[in-house]
Amino acid sequence: MTLVDPVIRRLPVLVLHVNDRCNCRCAMCSIWKSTDRSELSPDTLRSYVPDMRALNVETVVLTGGEPLMHTQLPELCEILKEAGLQVTVLTTGLLLPRFADTLLRLTDEVIVSVDGPPAIHDQVRRVPGAFALLSAGVKALHDRNPQFPVSGRCTVQKLNHSSLCATVNAAHSLGLRSISFLAADLTSTAFNRPSQLPALETARLELTLGEISALERELEELSLRYADDFATTYISESREKLRRIPLHFRARLGLAEAVAPRCNAPWVSAVIQTDGSLRPCFFHPVIGEAAAQGIRPALNSAAALDFRSRLDVPTDDICRRCVCSLWRALPT
Repeated sequence: MTLVDPVIRRLPVLVLHVNDRCNCRCAMCSIWKSTDRSELSPDTLRSYVPDMRALNVETVVLTGGEPLMHTQLPELCEILKEAGLQVTVLTTGLLLPRFADTLLRLTDEVIVSVDGPPAIHDQVRRVPGAFALLSAGVKALHDRNPQFPVSGRCTVQKLNHSSLCATVNAAHSLGLRSISFLAADLTSTAFNRPSQLPALETARLELTLGEISALERELEELSLRYADDFATTYISESREKLRRIPLHFRARLGLAEAVAPRCNAPWVSAVIQTDGSLRPCFFHPVIGEAAAQGIRPALNSAAALDFRSRLDVPTDDICRRCVCSLWRALPT
């Protein structure tokens, strides 16, 4: 049982789902299947700002769906910048050339999906020419401002498990500031899934025992060939943390015990969905309604306090199967 105070008075990171549309067709996500065209309105975002200030929010992460498909993205970013907030955008990168000027003017960082070298990236995204569009987008940003931070994130799965070294090379070729890796989520109802993935879709993502062994060999090669990138944290994860990825797939096959990552996301961050519902992270259930209650009341609702009072990350089933983590010093 956690001994951390369940009441949240400061919230360093706030993640906002701004829409539920996407221009990729990835097997590891169901957002692109949505026919819902609802999106976060500027008026609703303005209503969140007083609570963001009261909670001393430092960074707002815009995600979706694909946030660059939001019909009023510049206005959302202007509201956040006027409030003095750091703005990070998570994107597939396909629309970066169109929005380069907006992002440079109104945001502080862009994180793009990089799921392998060009051919594999296009297979994962199921969009012909996706890597070329991503490359053109990053170039558009850096042609205007070479120092603007653009980082990459790779989701490890069946199609790219033996191409991690090539993925690092691809990240360098794109001129990214860093690259991070996490395992594909196979069990949760996050990312717009109405339920857990069907067996056929799971089979497209999960690794066989032989593929897990290939992934472990690839990680050893990565460790040897890219020692400088580990030393400079160009590869964001430590070698030890990367070893959690094959462990995740082994646990999926019942060959290892699922072990929760070191994470305190429910105490230092929150996720607000397009409809205003608030989650403690991407994977745990809704604990409040920000649009109806306000962020602070939703964050400290009776359900939220009960959730955080009871949550013990090392033993919680959702945490033990989790593919990512966030750890920050608890605000004082």
